[in-house]
Amino acid sequence: MSSFEATNHYFRKAAAIMQLSPSIVEHFQTPQREVKVGLTLEMDNGDVRTFHGFRVQHDNSRGPYKGGLRYHPHVDPDEVKSLASLMTWKTAVIDVPFGGAKGGITVDPKTLSPAEVERLTRVFVDKIHDVIGPQQDIPAPDVNTGAQHMAWIYDQYSKLHGHSPGVVTGKPVELYGSLGREAATGRGVAIATVEALRMQGKDIKGATVALQGFGNVGSFAARFLVDAGAVVTAIGDHTGAVRNVHGLDVGKALAHVRKTGGIKGFDGGDALKSADLMLLESVDVLVPAALGGVITRDNARDIRASVIVEGANGPTTPEADAILDERGVLQVPDIYANAGGVTVSYFEWVQNLQQFTWTEDEVNEKLKAKMIRGFETIWKVATEKKVSLRTAAFLVAIGRVGKARVLRGLS
Repeated sequence: MSSFEATNHYFRKAAAIMQLSPSIVEHFQTPQREVKVGLTLEMDNGDVRTFHGFRVQHDNSRGPYKGGLRYHPHVDPDEVKSLASLMTWKTAVIDVPFGGAKGGITVDPKTLSPAEVERLTRVFVDKIHDVIGPQQDIPAPDVNTGAQHMAWIYDQYSKLHGHSPGVVTGKPVELYGSLGREAATGRGVAIATVEALRMQGKDIKGATVALQGFGNVGSFAARFLVDAGAVVTAIGDHTGAVRNVHGLDVGKALAHVRKTGGIKGFDGGDALKSADLMLLESVDVLVPAALGGVITRDNARDIRASVIVEGANGPTTPEADAILDERGVLQVPDIYANAGGVTVSYFEWVQNLQQFTWTEDEVNEKLKAKMIRGFETIWKVATEKKVSLRTAAFLVAIGRVGKARVLRGLS
């Protein structure tokens, strides 16, 4: 099953409960716009190469399109369509006034020099500037992109349209970015974890956590979870994994990753295979915080954690989702759990439009309130409808998007 088919599987499951007509279902499964552009780039050595860039705009019933840009060799139309659709439902679940979009470039940025990455980014803006904008479509960082990329996009777009800091979010704080944005997705994952345990009558203090992925999302989530009283017993990334049943020193692990490029070789625990991390016993919470499709029908029955909090986009396949539901594992879905990033992106956009800066404490308090309110909403729906949190999240999201379309009179 492709990424887009998986997203639509979850959508259709909720749509069936809502008894949506076939025409409405078809409408919500179809992106409103798909853009593919060729990006011709002169390399540092004088050679010329062509890359492919994508931007998919899924739905804007509730506001401007919103979604990240990723630079990765596996970026393709199917993946981008899936992630754009997820953004529509994510912004609706967390209740920020955006629609859903996604984009990226099929490239391994590690094979390019910093100067080549900058030129490629600016060429991409030149090709898509007419379909993005502060009131139209607002990109943000994603896999292999960050604040510097957003600064280049803001600058290139402003050359064409005038001063427009609101065209992207996730910018450097020194260049109209928001305090708290870098940590927002990880902070949101931590808040979601606390709320999931609380609703089950459990305490975060002493709860054991395994994190699959230790990049921006995983590392910040680990720090905030430890601050809340959790014990991070296992961390894994693309280089390997490490475990310490007494708890890993997250600060030292992060310093090791910054120095070496990965968790492999960290001496604060025992090494283990990355695939084994998700199957560990004596783990209360599993946080997949890397790429999608890591929890499958092949390993879902062997996962021992009682709670899964999806820090990554689409980490669980539909087959695995059904198995975990059958086993009674509580899954906190990606369209809610990792919505901290788009929430603070919304705060950044608001600050840009107002030309006014909020304090970091203000940003963090507003984020916490949004995440708690969002969890309470989907928990209530899940309880009343006797469905999973994932289905409940889609029910909430579809309801909000659908109501917006009806009220606006959109066809």
